[in-house]
Amino acid sequence: MFNQAISPEQRLNKAVMDIMAQEKYIALAGILMIGTREIDDDVPTACTNGRDEKYGRAFVESLSDAELRFLVLHENYHKLYQHLTTWKHLYDEAPRLANMACDYVINLKIRDDNTDGFAVMPDKGCIDDKYAGMDSAQVFLELKEDQEQQGDPEDGEGADGEGGGMDDHNWEGAQELDAQEKQELARDIDEAIRQGALVAGQMGTGGDRELAELLEPQVDWREVLREFISTTCAGNDYSTWQRPNRRYVAAGMYMPSGISEQIGELVIAIDTSGSIGVRELSAFLSEVKGICDTVHPSCVRLLYWDTQVCGDEKYELHELDDLTKSTKPVGGGGTDVACVPEHITKEGISPQAVIVLTDGYLWGDWGQWASPVLWCVMDNKQAQPDVGKTVHIKRRDL
Repeated sequence: MFNQAISPEQRLNKAVMDIMAQEKYIALAGILMIGTREIDDDVPTACTNGRDEKYGRAFVESLSDAELRFLVLHENYHKLYQHLTTWKHLYDEAPRLANMACDYVINLKIRDDNTDGFAVMPDKGCIDDKYAGMDSAQVFLELKEDQEQQGDPEDGEGADGEGGGMDDHNWEGAQELDAQEKQELARDIDEAIRQGALVAGQMGTGGDRELAELLEPQVDWREVLREFISTTCAGNDYSTWQRPNRRYVAAGMYMPSGISEQIGELVIAIDTSGSIGVRELSAFLSEVKGICDTVHPSCVRLLYWDTQVCGDEKYELHELDDLTKSTKPVGGGGTDVACVPEHITKEGISPQAVIVLTDGYLWGDWGQWASPVLWCVMDNKQAQPDVGKTVHIKRRDL
């Protein structure tokens, strides 16, 4: 037991104040002020639902001050990176591995920021330098591959106490927040990040690369999707001078654009390797359906793929109203997008354009495409296809 002169509640408050007094954590101050923080006798270690934090009394009593500061930082980085919402699909696939993946990323950062001993990782914390520079999804894939190679049994329910890290992760609690609470939390975190970065800049404490990435302006993926379909799939049945052709406007030439009452076939290729959940797929297809109501494709073909095309669904124009309800995603396993253009060629499909929804963690290359392609990449800024156009999507924006 450490420092029994003050209560666990007092020690927890002191740890927070110690962190906020550190110049290197000035940018984290706003995150530390989001939600509630309490000692809970029923919590074995510590946990957060992405907003509120709970710390087990016995666990806090077992930690040194430096270890407690590490634990508080750990929970608040879960909040900063919105792990409990961003990576819920990983938890649904393999709970213990998802917990470990998130912890590896956080623990490496805290350790590297505290070579002075201000914060020291408690026992059982997940840490391995081989995961340096990776995000949680990349670590998850590495862990899963290692598990499969070693022939380990299927991942258990929760299983935090069996090698899953030094804390619990309240995934269910994160899902219990209602829509308004989730929206307010996302707004509060964004505001805290911006204010923290501003204060850090004014104090000259230097930038935080992760915060800088979180503050990058986000392109509205819906606008990019609409623009891609509208321009790529514009027909040429006849011309109109009322809408100038933008290809020539930049050169100072006013030319008519080709328009059509109906465009050709549109292919939507969905990555079903396990990274795209039902909620995300439904939101994405709803947006596609709304655009189709304007441009009127002759048909929409949904291709579900992992290492091969597992599902091929074709919807005629009059069937699009039922697209989001009637589709049946199939697949699982690896991720090799090259199978999609191969399938298109083999089946004699001639799409006017192809839209690919994926997390971008591929086994091979980006494939060989004969049609214009738009990559909608989810939660993976590192993915940069070498063909077609790319828009990055944050899962929480769907």
